[in-house]
Amino acid sequence: MYIKPIKTERDYTESIKRIEELWGAEKDTPEGDEFDLLITLVEFYEIKHFPIAPPDPIDAIKFRMEQMGMTKTDLAKYLGSQSRVSEVLGGRRKLTLKMIKSLYKGLKIPAEILLA
Repeated sequence: MYIKPIKTERDYTESIKRIEELWGAEKDTPEGDEFDLLITLVEFYEIKHFPIAPPDPIDAIKFRMEQMGMTKTDLAKYLGSQSRVSEVLGGRRKLTLKMIKSLYKGLKIPAEILLA
């Protein structure tokens, strides 16, 4: 087993191919260990070279509403009124700190997403 850091796109592609070959390798075998190491190296490379931007706060709210089966009327509990919900979701009003705290506590939307 020869493992080296993933520094280039070519290294990345070769590592992905090797992972595919090792897929299903038994744990605690040389192949299983190689698989685990390559997965770790690929994850690190992807985090560094293909970062995922945090979601837009309004999109995060809409997503959580959909997950929880909520309506705009339900969201008024967290934003103050139905008209305020429409303004926020329509992009005409920014979230206040009070709204952010309420959404964080009530809907468990991470504050760092709501503050973006």
